[in-house]
Amino acid sequence: MEVNDKSNDSDPPSIPASNIEQSMYCWGQADNGVLGLGNAYDNQSVIITPVASNFPHSPVVKYVSCGRFHTLLITEAGQVYSCGNNEYGQLGHDKDNKLLNQVTGLSQYVISHVTSGQWHSLALNDCGELFTWGADTHGQLGLETLDNKPVPSPRRVKGLASITVVQACAGYSHCLVLTNTGELYSWGNNEYGQIGTNSSSPAVTKPTRVESLVSLPIASIFCGANHSFVLSKSGAVYGWGKNTCGQLGLNDEQNKFVPNHLKSLRSIKVKYISCGEDYSVFLTQEGGVFTCGDGSFGQLGHGTLTNELLPRKVLELMGSTVTQIACGRRHTLTFIPSVGRLYAFGIGSAVQLESPKSLHKTPTLIAGPWIASPVQSTAAKTENGTEVTQSKPGLVVKKIFSGGDHSIVTVTKSTDAIMSDDFRLPNPSSEIMFVDYDKLKQCEREVEQLKPDETLNQDLLLYLETVFLSPGCMNGSFLQVEYDEHYNCNTKNPGVNMKLAQDCFDTIARIERESVRSLILFSHAHLVKALWVTPPDTEALRMFLTLPLYHEFMNPRQHEILQIPFAGALLNLKTEATKILGNWYLLMSNDYFERLILIYKQCLLYLLAQPNVVDSTNGDITWNRKLSICLQVLAKLNTLNNQGLSSNTTSSPSSQYSPAHSLVPHTGNKVQPNEGRKVPYTAFYIPDLHTCCDIRADYFRWIAGRPNGTVRDFLCNYPFIFDAKAKTTLLEMDQRIQMDRAMNSGNMFHFLQTFNPLTLYQYLDIEVSRDNLVEDTIRELAQYTPNDFKKPLRVKFTGEEAEDAGGVRREFLMLLLKEILDPKYGMFKEYEETRSIWFSEESFEDQNMYYLIGTLCGLAIYNFTIINVPFPLALYKKILDEPILLQDLKDLSPTIARSLQDILDYREPDLEDVFSVTFSISRDLYGATKVVPLKENGANIPVTLTNKQEFVDLYLDFVMNRSVDKQFAAYKAGFLRVCGSTVLKLFHAQELMAVVIGNENYDWEELERQAEYKNGYTVTDATIRLFWSVFHELTQEEKKKFLLYLTGSDRVPIKGMSDIKIYIQPVPDDRRLPVAHTCVNLLDLPRYGTKERLRYKLLQAIQQTQVFSLV
Repeated sequence: MEVNDKSNDSDPPSIPASNIEQSMYCWGQADNGVLGLGNAYDNQSVIITPVASNFPHSPVVKYVSCGRFHTLLITEAGQVYSCGNNEYGQLGHDKDNKLLNQVTGLSQYVISHVTSGQWHSLALNDCGELFTWGADTHGQLGLETLDNKPVPSPRRVKGLASITVVQACAGYSHCLVLTNTGELYSWGNNEYGQIGTNSSSPAVTKPTRVESLVSLPIASIFCGANHSFVLSKSGAVYGWGKNTCGQLGLNDEQNKFVPNHLKSLRSIKVKYISCGEDYSVFLTQEGGVFTCGDGSFGQLGHGTLTNELLPRKVLELMGSTVTQIACGRRHTLTFIPSVGRLYAFGIGSAVQLESPKSLHKTPTLIAGPWIASPVQSTAAKTENGTEVTQSKPGLVVKKIFSGGDHSIVTVTKSTDAIMSDDFRLPNPSSEIMFVDYDKLKQCEREVEQLKPDETLNQDLLLYLETVFLSPGCMNGSFLQVEYDEHYNCNTKNPGVNMKLAQDCFDTIARIERESVRSLILFSHAHLVKALWVTPPDTEALRMFLTLPLYHEFMNPRQHEILQIPFAGALLNLKTEATKILGNWYLLMSNDYFERLILIYKQCLLYLLAQPNVVDSTNGDITWNRKLSICLQVLAKLNTLNNQGLSSNTTSSPSSQYSPAHSLVPHTGNKVQPNEGRKVPYTAFYIPDLHTCCDIRADYFRWIAGRPNGTVRDFLCNYPFIFDAKAKTTLLEMDQRIQMDRAMNSGNMFHFLQTFNPLTLYQYLDIEVSRDNLVEDTIRELAQYTPNDFKKPLRVKFTGEEAEDAGGVRREFLMLLLKEILDPKYGMFKEYEETRSIWFSEESFEDQNMYYLIGTLCGLAIYNFTIINVPFPLALYKKILDEPILLQDLKDLSPTIARSLQDILDYREPDLEDVFSVTFSISRDLYGATKVVPLKENGANIPVTLTNKQEFVDLYLDFVMNRSVDKQFAAYKAGFLRVCGSTVLKLFHAQELMAVVIGNENYDWEELERQAEYKNGYTVTDATIRLFWSVFHELTQEEKKKFLLYLTGSDRVPIKGMSDIKIYIQPVPDDRRLPVAHTCVNLLDLPRYGTKERLRYKLLQAIQQTQVFSLV
C-alpha cells in the first residue's frame, strides 16, 4: 500500500465525534489510568478506538507528554496535570491517578514544557527553571543525590540555577536539557552511555555539560528509552547511548558513550526526531519519514520485522507530506494534514485490529472524527451576492503525542480555522539565542538616546552578553535561511549570510558607549578562547568566518585577547577542519580575504615596533611566539591564495557558494588577472617592513643558518611579505656577498700562483668585437671557471676606448642577445600577435647556445643590468618551478588560448562534431606540417565533453614543456650557473621578470626629483629649468629614448624610477650636443641660451644610442 495526499471515495469512514466540542482523543493501553479517562473504561485494559477525553480543560491543552506508565500535560495557562502510575510519586500529586489532576506544587509557575520518563517527570517554566520529581534510582532527578528515595513533589534542579533552560527531554531514566546559550547538559542512568560525556560511571546525579558538543548550534534535543539525539540548526544529527538494535543509525550495534554524527542524514534536511524504546524516526523538510533500529514489532513501517542499522525511508509514505511524527514504546504515529489522516505502525498502536497485540508492519489508517486541514465545502452566497466559503464541519488534528503504549491527539473545530502544528517548523520560544540584526539596531538607537548618566536597558545588555559569550549562539547566527541554504553545511557551503554578518558587526562598530563596547569586547575575547581545535561539526567552524568581521580585529592593540588567540586556534585545527575552513576562506569575497591578510600584517608591524623586539644596533629580531604566529597565519593564507596555481585554471567551472551577494561573481574558468590566485600576491606585501627592522641583517643570518641549540625564526622564511623593492635589495646584497667571495678567491688564487696581488683577477673580463660578437663571447666565456661567473662582469669592445663602468656592459648584453635571438639562428620562434618569443621545437643549434643565452640572462641579473628580452612570463615561471597556466599560452598566442578556452566553455553534447579535434597537434616545421599525438594513438581519439579537460592540459603541456624540454633545460642550467643562489627562491615569476627586463612604470616627475647637479649647476639654474621644461614636453617615446641614451636602457628598474639616479653637469661649448656618460648616468649639458635651441640639440643627441667613445 502506498499512502498519498489525495483522498478518494474508497477511504474508510471516519469515526463520528461523540461530542464535537471535545478537543482531545486518546487510545492504547488504559491500565494504570494512563489515559486519564477515570472509571469509564475500567473493564478495558486497551482502548483500540480513539475516544474523547473527559478532561474538562482539553480545549486549552498545549502539550502532552506520554511516559512509559504515566502522562503529563500543560494548559495554555501553563498549569500541569498528570495521571497514570504513581508508584514513585511521578504524578506530583496524591489524587485519583485515573484522572488528570493538577500538580499543585507548580501552580505558582507558568510551565512551558513537560516531559516524562519511565518513573520520573520534568517541568520547565517560562523563566528557564527546571523542576523534577518521581523516581531517583539513577540520579535522573539531577538533585545530586543517589539515595533511591522517590521525590513525590516537584523540586528545582539547583545545578541549573544559574542558566536558562529552553528545552528538556527525558528517557527512561536519563535527562537532557538545552540552555539558551546552546549548551547541552545531561544526567541520570549511564549504563549504555546515554549521558554522552564518555563517563564510565553507571549513573550521573548532577547536570553535566556535554563538552564534545560545545560550539555546535543545537536546534533540538530528543531522548529514547536509553539513547539520545541532538539536531543542529543546519540538520546535523548526533546520537549516542544504547545501540543494540541499531537505533542510533550508525550502521553498527555498538553502544556509544559520546555523540556520533549520522553522516547518512546530513543532506536530507532532518527537521524533527522522535524516539521509541529501541528505535528512532526522522522527519525531513520534504515531509519524508526515515526509521532505524528495532523492527521486531513492525514499528519501522518497512513491511518487515527486521532491524535497520541505517535510517531507511518509509516507502509507504512516499507521495505524502508528513508534518508530525510521534513514537511510543513500540509503535509510531504519523500525520498527513492535507488529507487529515493519522497512520500508525507497530504493536499496540493500530486501532480496530483483531487483537491489541497484533502487529502492523506498514502504515495503517487510524480512523477518527478528523478531517483534512483545511477542507472547504461548496461556496455559498450572502445577501449581497458575495461568495464565501463554508468549512466542512469536523475536527482538525492539532497535534499528536505518543509514548509507552498509548497515544493522544489534540483537535480543533474546523470552523475555528486553526492549522495543524508542523513539527518541521522551529518553536521560537525554545530556540537558543542568536545575533539578531534588529536587536542590534535597537541597541544602537537606544545608546544614541542615552544621557551620560543613564545605562542601557538591562535586557539588551543581558542579550548582548549572552549571544556574544556563546560559541553555539554565534555559530547559529547569520545563517543563510533563504531556501534553507544553510543545510548540508560542508566544504563548499558554510551556510553563512556574510552580508548579514557584516551588517551586524558594522552596527556594533557604530556603538560608542564605552560600557557597551567593553562588554562586547570582553565577550568576543571569551569567544576566541572558546574556539575548538577539534570542532564537533563543520557548523562549529562558522565562528572562524564571522569573528574577523568584528572591527576590533583591525586594531593590533587587541592582539593579546583577539588576533593571537584566534590565530592559535586557526593554526592548531585538525587536518580535516583546516581543509574545510580553507575552502570556505577561498569562497569568500576578495575584500574579506584581504581583510584577513591585513589583520595579521598590521599585527606583525605592531609587534615589531614594540620596545626590545628589534635591536637598534644590529637589526636583529628577538623572536617570540606572537611574531611567529602572525607570520604562520600569513603563510597559511598565502598557501591558500596559491591553491589555484597547483592545478590548471583550465578546469571547468564548478558551483560556487554565494552568501547573499557577498562574494565575487562567478566567473567560471576564465583566467583572472591574479592567474589562479584568490588575490594578487602583492596583497601580502608589507612595504613598511624596512621601517621596523633590517631585512638585510635578517637575510644574512638566514643564509648563515640557525645556531645549534637556538630557537628562532627568520623573516626570510616568509618571503611573500617582501615587496619587489625589498626582494631586490636582498638580491643585490646576495650578489655582492658572492661577488666579494669570488673576487677575494680570485685574488688569493693568483697571489698563491704568482705572489703578485693584481686586481685584474677580481673581474670577469671579456673582450669582443662588434663584427664577431657571438663567437668572441663563446670563446671568452669558455676560459672561465664556474666561480669566475660570480665576479663582476667587465666588457671591452675591441678598438673602442670606453672604460666599462656599467654602460658598456649593458650595451654588450643588449647587442649580444639581439644577435642570438635573430631568426637566422632558428633557436626561437616569434609569435606575431604578441611579438613574444619561445624556444623553437626544432633547432639546428646545439644546446650550448641555449646554455649561453641562459648564462647571459643570469649575468644581466647578477650585474644589475636591465635587458629587454621578449620572453613571456612562462620562462620565469619555469625557472622558479611555478605551474604553467592557460594564461601563459595566451601571452604567446591569444588566438590559440582562446580556441582552447572555447572548447572548455562549450557545454553541448555535439562538441565532437562542432570542433572536430583529436588528441593531436599540427606543427609547421620548416615548411612541412607534422602531426604530433598528445597521447598514444591521439590522432584517432576525438575530443569530447568528458575528455576535453585532459586535451587542453596535454596541449598546454606539449607547447610549453614537452616539446622544448631539452632547450629549456640548457637555458636554465646556464641561468642558474650564475644566479643559482638561495635568494632566487624569494621571488615570484613576475618579480624575477621585472628584475631582468625592468618594467614600464614611468614616473618622469620622480626622475626629476632624483636628479642631482654638479660643477656649478643647481636645481634653480636657468638652464636646468629650461631642460626640465623641454623634457616634460617631449612625447613618451622621446622620453624613453632619452632614458636609453643616458642610462643604456629605456626600462624602469623593479624598485621604480626612484632607483634611477641621473647627474647633470655644465660644459662650456654650447655648439656641442648634450653628451651621455652611460656608465655613470652623467649628462654633459651645455648652457644653451634658449629653450628652442636646447630642444633641438637634445632631440639630435638622443638619436645616438649605440657606439661608445671617449668624450
